[in-house]
This record gives sequence, C-alpha cells and structure tokens, in this order.
Amino acid sequence: QLAGRWFLVGMASRCGYLVKHSHRLEATAVTVTVPDGQSLAISTFRKLDGMCWEIRQHYFPAQAHGRFLLKGRGYGSKVDVVVGEMDPSSYAILYYQKNRSISVKLYGRTSQVSDATVDKFEQRVRAVGLSDDVTYYFPTYGFCDSADEFHILDGELQI
Repeated sequence: QLAGRWFLVGMASRCGYLVKHSHRLEATAVTVTVPDGQSLAISTFRKLDGMCWEIRQHYFPAQAHGRFLLKGRGYGSKVDVVVGEMDPSSYAILYYQKNRSISVKLYGRTSQVSDATVDKFEQRVRAVGLSDDVTYYFPTYGFCDSADEFHILDGELQI
C-alpha cells in the first residue's frame, strides 16, 4: 500500500537543524518500492545547495504490521518507523522515533492534500506533544525527479 511516489507535505520535529534551517526547506519527493514483499526501499529526492540528490534507505519490517526499522550507522542509531494512518490513494502519516525523540511526517500522493488531511496530521502532532512552532510545511513546486550518479547517498536522512 505504501509503494509508489509520495510527496513530503509536512513534518513536525524538534530537530535542531530543522529549527535553524526551516527557511531553506526544499520540495521533497519519495519513491517507495517493496523489493521482497516486506521491507521498503525508500528513495528520497531533494535539492541540497541547488543540486538534486537521491538518498536511499531501507526500512526493515518490525514485529507488527505497519512498523519498520531504519538502521543507521553506529550504536543506538536505529529509528522506529510506524505508519500511523493512511489512505493509500491520497495520504500517509508516519511516526519516526529515535531514542526519546519523535517526529511526525505527512506524505501525499500529490504535493497538496485536503484541509481535512492537514487537520488529521495536526491532531496527531499535538497528540505526541509537538506543537505548531515545530511543524513545517514543504514547498509544492521544484521537485527533483532524479539525481545523477554523483549525487546518490546510501544511508540516513537526518530530519
């Protein structure tokens, strides 16, 4: 159900980098494939310093349906990923938890989602103790569709 192309619409996080650089948010598109029927291969396309980059990640299935594990580099750098709510044709709300820090992301099948979907996202954000001042919305234009071979990263996308 998660397979296909998604657009990062919004995100709530206390990430220090995001707080300092929120004025530099770039349109972000994600392509999800399910190579083995269980895990997710994630390709995130976004601009960094005006260049299109692809960040590749692998979400491994966890014990419960809708739960995944993103393994980072180094001890204690795993991220628990939970699909909180979704309509496979229009939106997905995902939770990312690393240690005691939690982020909530809203993805849409298009770069803009309905007001009702934004309301659901904002309710979920408040439910985990985050607020409007750490909720960010991404541009709806200027997406990257690909990256050249020199702009592909395997690993973690920190935010």
